[in-house]
Amino acid sequence: MIGLLRTHRARLAIVGGAFAPLIAAAILVPFRGTFASTAAALIMVIIVAAAAVSGNRSAGVVASVASALWFDFFLTRPFDRFAISHRADLETTIAIFVVGVVVTELAAQSRRHWLAATSSTAYVEMIHGVAVLAADSVPVAVMIEQANKSLTELLSLRACRFDSSLSDPPLAQIRSNGDVALVGMRWPAREIGLPGPESEILATWRGRVVGRFVLTPTPGAAVTLEQRMVAVAVVDVIAAYVVGEHRAA
Repeated sequence: MIGLLRTHRARLAIVGGAFAPLIAAAILVPFRGTFASTAAALIMVIIVAAAAVSGNRSAGVVASVASALWFDFFLTRPFDRFAISHRADLETTIAIFVVGVVVTELAAQSRRHWLAATSSTAYVEMIHGVAVLAADSVPVAVMIEQANKSLTELLSLRACRFDSSLSDPPLAQIRSNGDVALVGMRWPAREIGLPGPESEILATWRGRVVGRFVLTPTPGAAVTLEQRMVAVAVVDVIAAYVVGEHRAA
């Protein structure tokens, strides 16, 4: 149940943003003769903030429009009509919409910064986890298995495997700077995801190629530059470890 709510959170927030202002305005109808319009407007703005924080930008905008409309319809004279006869009420209605949009944008920016910070922490932990295994001198197979799991999660892959040898023809490749190259051209992975049916990241350490990770991407799953660079960093750790194991042997 909780997972279902998370999946449909944005849609639920939009629905709530559309109907919550209507319900709130209807509840205030019996008191509209004595209840200050500024207080009613504040309630509407609180609803907008709740929709923007719990959902996304669309939910906040929908709530802003709905709050202004239902404030006009129920709580300004002439009542129960989409018309406003007093300038102060008109200004209040416009303020509800404007403030609602501003609050929505602030909530969206705050959410974006929080997601970026959370993602960066997860990426550092991913690289650290592989490095810890290397420090513990685990078998190469364990390192590769962990890398496969990390790359699958990081790049939203359907599958990932390690090949100790290269084969022709070459696949689309994630390079050391994070760019995706396909037949000499830069591929827009941020917009349309990694090219299929397979792509690769070469496991290279100090100019020596020790293998490659073959990636089976999920069609259309966008992959950011930061995610690709973290993937390369994970592969670099594996490459260094494989080279070190070969030297030790």
